[in-house]
Amino acid sequence: MSKLAAVLQKHKKIFAPFITAGDPDLETTKKLILAMEKAGATLVELGIPFSDPMAEGPVIQEADQRALAAGTTTDKIFDMIREVRKETDIPLVFLTYANPIFHYGTDRFYARCAEAGVDGTIVPDVPYEERGELEAACQKYGVDRITMIAPTSEDRIRDIARDAKGYVYIVSSLGVTGVRSEITTDIGTIYKRIREVTDTPAAVGFGISTPEQAAQMARLSDGAIVGSAIVKIVAEYGKDCVEPVRDYVKKMSDAVKHCEE
Repeated sequence: MSKLAAVLQKHKKIFAPFITAGDPDLETTKKLILAMEKAGATLVELGIPFSDPMAEGPVIQEADQRALAAGTTTDKIFDMIREVRKETDIPLVFLTYANPIFHYGTDRFYARCAEAGVDGTIVPDVPYEERGELEAACQKYGVDRITMIAPTSEDRIRDIARDAKGYVYIVSSLGVTGVRSEITTDIGTIYKRIREVTDTPAAVGFGISTPEQAAQMARLSDGAIVGSAIVKIVAEYGKDCVEPVRDYVKKMSDAVKHCEE
């Protein structure tokens, strides 16, 4: 079991907020990480801004553009994380794409992840069958490769889950990220198939925006992952977003962690 999985298994339920690193700037990102931890986040997912984020809807695409326009680079994000690590051990996971990793240099990227204190990476555009190069670097530097399981994974669910490190990201809906009024995927069946082959925690993301939705998904799995709803708050408040985000994360975290009460 990886270090990240061991930390997560200490929690009955997981709440994982997502923000785009550098939106509106990296100093605010640092403040958000610390505030969300205090508000109850189990881990924090950080998006590395990219000009062509294929899995993201308009909200996160626009956040990527704001972060890039503010001068955010991968090196500056690593520097920010090293500063954050002086104040917290909360698990941090990158969500990024193959192009930025390959452009940076796969070995160099994962070496810097380990050096800075990044616990895992999610790379949506690298299929399970093509994981080899990233997997080798992840194993070399002790960084978990977080697997994603979608409603279309079907017969591949057990194979993908069996290979999972850190946690499993269950994609609730087809399409790109974004707030959804209703989630109709049979999460319970997907979760059951995952549990047949691994005890690695599995949480649900894509489309969750209300405490009720978060609690519903947490009852069917090990927790909830929320991104677009938080990024919308950041977009609305800019550098003044820390308190509103903290309050929102507190409500969502409480809903997840108390869903069985």
